[in-house]
Amino acid sequence: MKRVFLFPGQGSQVVGMGKQVFDHFDLAQKTLKEADEALGESLSRMILEGPEDVLKETANAQPAILTVSVAVGRVLFEHGIKPEVMAGHSLGEYSALVMASALRFEDAVRLVRARGKFMQEAVPLGVGTMSAILGSDPEVIEEVCREVTAQGKLVEPANYNCPGQLVISGTIEGVALASEELKEKGVKRIVPLNVSAPFHCSMLASAAEKLNNEMENVKFNHPDIPYVANVDAQVVRTKEVIREKLVTQVAKPVRWNQSLNRILEEFQPNEMVEVGSGQVVCGHMKKISRELPRKHTDTFEAIQELFV
Repeated sequence: MKRVFLFPGQGSQVVGMGKQVFDHFDLAQKTLKEADEALGESLSRMILEGPEDVLKETANAQPAILTVSVAVGRVLFEHGIKPEVMAGHSLGEYSALVMASALRFEDAVRLVRARGKFMQEAVPLGVGTMSAILGSDPEVIEEVCREVTAQGKLVEPANYNCPGQLVISGTIEGVALASEELKEKGVKRIVPLNVSAPFHCSMLASAAEKLNNEMENVKFNHPDIPYVANVDAQVVRTKEVIREKLVTQVAKPVRWNQSLNRILEEFQPNEMVEVGSGQVVCGHMKKISRELPRKHTDTFEAIQELFV
């Protein structure tokens, strides 16, 4: 069985996520305790009990999603279920790094807590936003973003999620104007996102710089399992490029569509497993390849099915 493990990013958080896994597997419970110790606070209580408005804060959601993904990933590994290749959507790239033994879990938890904090601090509330553009060609969206930015209202492509779904990010004025122009070009559906900052655009350059400094004393290892990086959809097999790619990723678009295509072309997997909370990345893969069997792991029953 040639599997690909895909890890979700921010937005997949929900109060109580992972509870069935924590209740049934000691290794998952151990992972939860490790996260609490790494942060010096009860992330576990936030994951399992909320409140939701606190959990969804960027600095909390990121370590929470990472912890659930790694807990599930470790359980799968313990039962002999391992992939040929991995990838993670934005924040999910850190989950892939941990599961590839390229980054220690405790370092990853602290890094993504800092990453979330830096991303939130980079742009004052009420200055930036994001919108999902559905059913349009990327080239059309890219051209509109360039035109609007040239008028002094910054807006950029942020997430190439899957065919027909591209998220733009930038100033509130820039995203609004780009949305208007795209509607004039025939785009039928534009969904404003409920986010606290304009992620994955150049407005987060200061966050990338702070994250780079934060990584100064973090050790990266050669990955045991290759993974595909968000920022350029390239396969990573050595440690030398990891830090640079993670830093660049903060203020550059997530090339997820391209990453999934890279995996399909180069590794030709015959099953994908979404490792962690939700089924968002399963949905992305479905838009790219309907034929590839897709599994999720957000319930005890779903995990048990993988053990068969």
